[in-house]
Order: sequence, then structure tokens, then C-alpha cells
Amino acid sequence: MNILSIQSWVSYGHAGNASAVFPMQRMGIEVWAVNTVQFSNHTGYGAWRGQVYTGDSVRELVDGIEERGALSRCDGVLSGYMGDAGIGEAVLHAVARTRLANPGTLYCCDPVIGDVEPGIFVRAGIPEFMRERAVPAADIVTPNQFELELLTQLPVRNSRDLARAVSALHKMGPKIVMVTSVQLDDTPNDAVDIVVSAGDAPMRVRTPRLPISPNGAGDAVAALFFAKFLKERSAEAALAHAAAATYGLLKKTVEAGSYEILTVAAQDEFVAPTQHFPVEHLSA
Repeated sequence: MNILSIQSWVSYGHAGNASAVFPMQRMGIEVWAVNTVQFSNHTGYGAWRGQVYTGDSVRELVDGIEERGALSRCDGVLSGYMGDAGIGEAVLHAVARTRLANPGTLYCCDPVIGDVEPGIFVRAGIPEFMRERAVPAADIVTPNQFELELLTQLPVRNSRDLARAVSALHKMGPKIVMVTSVQLDDTPNDAVDIVVSAGDAPMRVRTPRLPISPNGAGDAVAALFFAKFLKERSAEAALAHAAAATYGLLKKTVEAGSYEILTVAAQDEFVAPTQHFPVEHLSA
């Protein structure tokens, strides 16, 4: 099984492809990584060095992969942080070329825009590009709650709000929606939810809330969900695995007192999570 992953890259720590590629590889998937930026470290430090690549440079790498005849063997395309709309267009070019070579290819878009505490942290124009171009092209989208509100322009405060926003996102095109970092009015203070809708009654996994909000965790959970879904074609199995594996990763990180997520130290969690949580089927 092969996944083309187009995301940012950091040399130190784990974010973007540096957070997503290894977990998928540990799950037995071949990953073709195309980097949209190469930074010394993630931007959460407030200072970094490196380069932002152009859409043309991303397109050139994808075209080179296509010239090897590999795209016909590509099972999925995963995208994350896009430095600008030019890179976004290059991602959609990759999706189109891959679908042409293999019509069964699925596209999972992690619409990285921002989060509650930092707010929007992408360049101007990216939220609109995600809403108008990337999300409609995707089979699967994995926003956090903050991004769900931005994409649908609907407030999400309770279960009814969440259902309405997820329905609005489905109407944009994606068949599967996974919403991470969900905390509604009735969510216990010591818990956090992941909710998945695959066109029928939504499903939820609730895990204990850990005292950590690290960069790169969202990249990991999207990759874990997509990889498991491609292997088993079950949204429920993918939700259960992604929630458990990500919790194991974050728990190990908290226990070690690390600022960076411990992707390598927690690698067994990606294959066989040590703790499992029930999948609850919610009323539609």
C-alpha cells in the first residue's frame, strides 16, 4: 500500500511530514513524502530557519514520481499544511494526476488553518482556498473544531451545532469527516472527543484530556486515521485506532515531560496501542 504525503517538514522535532510519515511506515505503508517547506523546527518556537517551497517545486516532484509510473500504484494522497495557494494548486494537481492513473485513489485533506489558542496561523487566502478548492476535492477531511467552524462559517458549541456543521462540510464534497479536539458545552472538562461522520450516524471516541497541546499531534492523528482506513475501509476501525494511538503518543510525551511529541519513542503505539477506548454511535 502506498500513500503520497504532501506536507511541511522540520529537521528538529515532529510536525507535518516529520510527524505523519513514520507512523504510517510503522503501520506497514510505503510513503512517498513531498515537502512543502523545510524548516529547522516547527513555528511554535517563535523562531525558525529554512525555506518555503513553491507550487512549481512541489509539482515538479510529483511529475517526477509520475514519470516513474508510480502513481498507478498510489492508494491515497494526504495533504497538510500549505504555505500558499500556489502549493495548494500543486496538491490538487497531484490528486488529479493520481486519480487519472488510479481512479480508486482517495484524497485525505487535513485542512490546516489554525486552532483555538493561536487562532489562524496560515497565510491570507489559505482558509478560502481550503473552503473553495481543497475540501470539495477531498474524499476525507480532518479538521479540528476551530477549523470546522471556519470552513463552514457556523458556530460549534453543542451537539446540534456539531451535527449541522459536519452536514455542511459533507455537502461541500467529502464523504468522510473526522473532527478532532472536540470540546462541546457538555464535554467533561477532563475529556476530549474525536467525532467521525461517514454519511450515517456519527461516531465518537472520548479520551482523557492530557495537559499538553503539542505541534504535530494533528498531523499524526490524520495520518493514523487515513492509513487505517485505507487498510480496512472501515471508518469505525480507523477512528478507534487513531484515537488510541494518538492518546498513547501524547501520554508518553507527557510522562517524559517533553515539549516535542515523542514519535520514535512511542512507535509501538502506532501498531498496537496499549489503551483502547469505545466507539460510541451517536444519534443522527
